Amino acid sequence: MGIIFNKPLIGVVMCQMVYAGHPSQMVHNKYLDAILSAGGVPLALPHGLMHYPDGLDAALASLDGILLTGSPSNIEPFHYGLADTEPHADPGRDRLAFALIHAAIARKIPIMAICRGLQELVVATGGTLHRQLHLQPGLQDHRENGALPLAEQYAPAHDVQPEPGGLLASLLNSSEKLQVNSLHQQGIRTPGPQLRIEARADDGLIEAVSLPDHPFALAVQWHPEWQIDNPAQSQRLFAGFIDACNRYQKETRR
Repeated sequence: MGIIFNKPLIGVVMCQMVYAGHPSQMVHNKYLDAILSAGGVPLALPHGLMHYPDGLDAALASLDGILLTGSPSNIEPFHYGLADTEPHADPGRDRLAFALIHAAIARKIPIMAICRGLQELVVATGGTLHRQLHLQPGLQDHRENGALPLAEQYAPAHDVQPEPGGLLASLLNSSEKLQVNSLHQQGIRTPGPQLRIEARADDGLIEAVSLPDHPFALAVQWHPEWQIDNPAQSQRLFAGFIDACNRYQKETRR
């Protein structure tokens, strides 16, 4: 079931929205295209799987990897101990993402997490978030300017410094600084106790983490899926993820 043309099947979490008055779920093409270009087959996962445990288990039994995407929504703060309300919530995504993370950790399914996905991995493993980075002393404004064209919103915005010896540095074959885009209001306050810090921005904000006791679980705060062929470092991240998914497929589908 998990083998389609001998390529790994990657579950991709979706986001809730309203389109032409209809409740809908969606995922940006850029995430699907990044998986396809790296050699995987994406499968969008609806929030309704949480209402049918057998369906969620069946999906997990067929998947060779999980991609947690970025989103305009934010995790509801009660998940990390705050009583504040969240005006841009997506509770269905919260529930599904946390279930996928816990299942992937238990089953050793490879995980790649981007932007909101990084924050989901942090919260699911016991970490906390800053809700508005631009209000935190010493931290820069990591938000994009929504009035600009997309190409400018996703342009390189600041450097990150990979940690020597980490998974990110290994995938990049370098621990030299790299430029990344920046389109997020929230960010890591404290990482989950299971997580390893993989990179920081110049202001000290943690921009990438991994699960060191997992075959492959990498989360980045930036958007490597944007224009996947440029820069080359984005290709390396997705290639490493799909390589891990291929290994998982071979080990579990024999």
